[in-house]
Amino acid sequence: MAFDSLTEKLQNVFKGLRSKGVLTEDDVKAALKEVKMALLEADVNFKVVKQFTKDVQERAIGQDVMKGLNPGQMVIKIVNEEMTRLMGEETVELKLKNNNDITVIMMMGLQGAGKTTTTAKIAGKVMQKGRKPLLVALDVYRPAAIEQLKVNGEKVGAEVFSMGTDVKPLDIAKASLEYAKKNSFNVVIFDTAGRLQVDEDMMNELAEINEKIEITQKILVVDAMTGQEAVNVAQTFEDKIGIDGVVLTKLDGDTRGGAALSIRAVTGKPVLYAGMGEKLSDLEQFYPDRMASRILGMGDIMTLIEKAQTDLDEEKAAELERSMKKGTFGFDAYLESMSQMRKMGGLTSILSMMPGMGSSQLSQIEDAMDSKKMARIEGIIYSMTPKERSNPEIINPSRKRRIAAGAGVEVAEVNRLIKQFEQVRKMMKGMNTSKMSKMFGGFGGFGGKKKGFPF
Repeated sequence: MAFDSLTEKLQNVFKGLRSKGVLTEDDVKAALKEVKMALLEADVNFKVVKQFTKDVQERAIGQDVMKGLNPGQMVIKIVNEEMTRLMGEETVELKLKNNNDITVIMMMGLQGAGKTTTTAKIAGKVMQKGRKPLLVALDVYRPAAIEQLKVNGEKVGAEVFSMGTDVKPLDIAKASLEYAKKNSFNVVIFDTAGRLQVDEDMMNELAEINEKIEITQKILVVDAMTGQEAVNVAQTFEDKIGIDGVVLTKLDGDTRGGAALSIRAVTGKPVLYAGMGEKLSDLEQFYPDRMASRILGMGDIMTLIEKAQTDLDEEKAAELERSMKKGTFGFDAYLESMSQMRKMGGLTSILSMMPGMGSSQLSQIEDAMDSKKMARIEGIIYSMTPKERSNPEIINPSRKRRIAAGAGVEVAEVNRLIKQFEQVRKMMKGMNTSKMSKMFGGFGGFGGKKKGFPF
């Protein structure tokens, strides 16, 4: 995730605080100096960092903390609360009018930020709310952008309105609204033109659309990987056009992530969504408290549960759970569990939301579970007969040689896979599912009432 480096540095600072039975004022100041450096290295706005550390210090040096039973833990709690406040204490939803009125959303942003893809992702989100969106191609300068919108619109099942590249964007926008009225669309999403940098022509075009058409929500898409520059872009758009919310893309990338911590404080505008991948489903509602927990290495169990509820095949997950309980977990179930994990973004995506998972641990797991190795595992399993997949106990040396030859691997690889599989099966069989239910139950996921534990 974007904050891997920052998370690791903060966890080291907190480890030092936890090890102290009593905290002095100097201890707190020294720790916050390290926090300040870590935030600046993550490209968080300097003024934001200065105010943040000042606020934390004022609270942390209070008598209640210094004399508390666990002062180190109290300081971490304060950092968490202040970081949440920095990004916005409440989750802000996309504003939609009632079903009988047309909600008009104008998507803005620089070229390369992922605006066109995000436009389709947001169409998918409003469809989940029971709305009927119409995507409108207003980038008349790039035929490829119009085509991309059509392809992505088709993928999410949303119609795209286009009039080619020879009509003015404002005229296309007006015509799309007439079309929406006649065809019962209740959300219209404008995919406006982007540039490589903010320029006068782009701003004038957006200002004209904003002036002539009643826009419900103006959404700015910014690339989180550009760090402080993303904040500067957001401020410029806010000053010249006005924005109602921000979508941060590429938050899953190897980046410093300072934009997420700075945008709300600098512009006063909320982050609505976070783009966490290329797939059209990889757009997460932005929860400031959950993001703060992720940054501080405390995990994000709620988002993990929601991903399970959205992405997992309920019947297959329940079937997997039953086979685990009965001890009949065979190689077919093993393949299915891998498939279910891929739907949720892969093992590393899942583990990144678990408390205490540092980037070094995740990189080791990622190396062990990369796509090529997973493909080899699948190749070995598919070289087994259905009977062998259901009853791994019958796989003797001669069968192993046949399986290895079929998969094009050494017998040693087949032996290694069978050994790993037996360890997984033993662990699953011995897993106390009632404990898993208590841990995840009530939220309807992972051993709870709605879905089974997928791996």
